[in-house]
Amino acid sequence: MKIAFVGKGGSGKTTLSSLFIRHLAATGAPVIAVDADINQHLGAALGLDEEQAAELPAMGGRLPLIKDYLRGTNPRIASAEKMIKTTPPGEGSRLLRVREDNPVYEACARAVELDGGAVRLMVTGQFTEADLGVACYHSKTGAVELLLNHLVDGRDEYAVVDMTAGSDSFASGMFTRFDMTFLVAEPTRKGVSVYRQYKEYAHDFGVALLVVGNKVQGQDDIDFLREQVGDDLLVTFGHSDWVRSMEKGRPPRFELLEESNHLALKTLQEAADSAYDRRDWERYTRQMVHFHLKNARSWGNERTGVDLAAQIDPDFVLREQVRATA
Repeated sequence: MKIAFVGKGGSGKTTLSSLFIRHLAATGAPVIAVDADINQHLGAALGLDEEQAAELPAMGGRLPLIKDYLRGTNPRIASAEKMIKTTPPGEGSRLLRVREDNPVYEACARAVELDGGAVRLMVTGQFTEADLGVACYHSKTGAVELLLNHLVDGRDEYAVVDMTAGSDSFASGMFTRFDMTFLVAEPTRKGVSVYRQYKEYAHDFGVALLVVGNKVQGQDDIDFLREQVGDDLLVTFGHSDWVRSMEKGRPPRFELLEESNHLALKTLQEAADSAYDRRDWERYTRQMVHFHLKNARSWGNERTGVDLAAQIDPDFVLREQVRATA
């Protein structure tokens, strides 16, 4: 299952995504955790200290390796240099599996030990001083989009992505890559403003979207969120002493998280798992093609010097049973 956590800056999306990742790891499920926000905080939320977080390999800095591996023997892609962030897989492309070992994970992922299990953590990389004035942060998240386009995950396998804050995710097609999107909203007008933007786009592309209320202090806050988002409100989180300790760098054992919050995390997993049976691989593939053509026309063809529409394999549909190139 591919799961995104989105929300405005400061909503607590990174905190809640890290709690969800810990919950999944405690169940023994295989998890790939991806920090796709250039403000890289997921590693710290999963218990890494500053030095460990700084040493995480940036996917954006290993884009040539990622492209070269994913290209495989796909005859429609002349070279790895001609791939862009939206290049879809086709016959001959190498696909990624959650449970496998491969050169992309070896270069870009690091194992993070959590209570009850471990997860693979991948990060886009921070927006550095060298990028100022010459790069857009979408150049960093492009590696994540390629990863998701080539990732084949099955039931009880999870890729959890902490997305860029606000509505910036709509600048690429990455927001359509998920089985479930959890929008973290505080019980304020600003807190639900991103929801309205996401709701409109999500509806247009068939994206499953549910709201997770955060920093809720009482029934009045719950009522406010319900008034604003209706039945899209799935569950709420309130104050947590466990989270406060985690934010100080001293997380207790995860089993000591408040029971109400454990139940809320279980509700998130049940909602995500329920999306599995609604997967539409044909639509998923069509959306990849749609955004690839859009990017090709707007900048990709000019930048690469080739017609990127030729990279599309009209007979290829990404499915769980697709055989990856060796």
